Amino acid sequence: MKYLIAHDLGTSGNKATLFTTDGELVSSVTCSYGTNFFNGNWAEQNPEDWWRAVCESNQILLQNVDKKAVAGLAFSGQMMGCVLVDKNHRPLRQAIIWADQRSTEQEQRLRDRIDEERFYRIVGHKISASYSIEKLMWVRDHEPEVYQAAYQMLNPKDYVIGRLTGAFATDYSDACGTNCFDLNALDWSDEILQAANIPREMLPDAYPSTHVAGEVTASIAAECGLATGTPIILGGGDGVCASVGAGSVREGLTYNYLGSSAWIALCSEKPIYDNQLRTFNFAHMVPGMYSPTGSMQAAGNSYSFAKNVLCDGLAYDLMNEAMAQSTLGANGLLFLPYLLGERSPRWNSNARGAFIGLKMEHTRGDMLRATVEGILMNMAIILDIFRGHVPIGEMNIIGGLAKGGPVRRLLADIYGVRAVKLAHLDEATSMGAAVAAGVGAGVLPSFDAIDRFIRVDDVIEPDLAAHGAYGPLREVFDESYFALLNVYDKLAKF
Repeated sequence: MKYLIAHDLGTSGNKATLFTTDGELVSSVTCSYGTNFFNGNWAEQNPEDWWRAVCESNQILLQNVDKKAVAGLAFSGQMMGCVLVDKNHRPLRQAIIWADQRSTEQEQRLRDRIDEERFYRIVGHKISASYSIEKLMWVRDHEPEVYQAAYQMLNPKDYVIGRLTGAFATDYSDACGTNCFDLNALDWSDEILQAANIPREMLPDAYPSTHVAGEVTASIAAECGLATGTPIILGGGDGVCASVGAGSVREGLTYNYLGSSAWIALCSEKPIYDNQLRTFNFAHMVPGMYSPTGSMQAAGNSYSFAKNVLCDGLAYDLMNEAMAQSTLGANGLLFLPYLLGERSPRWNSNARGAFIGLKMEHTRGDMLRATVEGILMNMAIILDIFRGHVPIGEMNIIGGLAKGGPVRRLLADIYGVRAVKLAHLDEATSMGAAVAAGVGAGVLPSFDAIDRFIRVDDVIEPDLAAHGAYGPLREVFDESYFALLNVYDKLAKF
């Protein structure tokens, strides 16, 4: 028996999952770590916590398994990070993670120096404080001593891979999350780096997701829980790993990930460019393909916020039951899900969350339903952009928020699609990384091998009458966001 290990290095913890090369999930373990949210929209993590979580999860995962039977290990990693390290992979400060929005001045500086439409066509993304290069510019401008001491900027998974192998490398998909990677040339953009005034040498070499970064060294084998010589394959950014894990490895296949953040993506032979720059494109893990994507900041995070603030930690099953007692439109209540600013489709780091239309008769169930409806109406804007290019009538659903039947019911109705729930909602990104590991190690033939891994668990057909009824509510939802633009900017000063 040969095994594949996938590490999903996420926002709240690292999940290590063991698969057979036949696609069977053997076991998984999660080691948690914290995030420091502060100053309104700043977010940092300690890279040493990632390393500890990876090592501990390996030790637990392989307790009763022959370590030498592991054919390869690959990563799915949170994207758009800024991890500054020296030549020995020692982190020089806390990592600035994807959720951080502090670098708005640097964002504007890039916008002043390069045409935004041209920028979008080069990297497949618009200029935004969400991305790595703007965060690196912020460190240079505000922490020059750290910047001067840095050898390279890495993404989170690439930092851990460096600790395992000594390599300085990233894959094409994760490189796309830096905002300075030429999507067409599959190389760093000298034009954008010049505009950012960042030397190319501060960025690692980029390779396909199946590239073998190196092997586990003897000096750290005991610490990391792996056998000496275990091949370490790059894998990809979590969004693109999820694409593979959701089965989106062939033209037109679409899926929706509903986790802490959320996104809709599909597999395409060409990038999809939006004339309003609302969506973006990644290099797919599948060679020669692209992953057009739209991603919001706070999906599951909004529901977690409701759990902690409105429900005093009530179990999610009970929250879903309460939500199901409400009616379409939550009795005239809207929720704007902008608790961490917003990326696609709004691209507004000053955006704020809000309940609009509160009345004395509103119940907790109404507020919970409004929260989920707000998340999904925001995502439906992204879906409509892609529908302008390709027909979409069915969507695979993954991610923890999709566990609740009432949530999937609302999704099918608001989107107007057939909602297909996959069996392993929490393991999709891990599956994508595992397939990359298998292809990179030579034990799987191609990314089509994902068909061995995925299973369909549930299908919900849309209620077309409900879908039609959501049309006017979506218009009010959109109008509410734009009506509060000046309010967001004023609140951002406090």
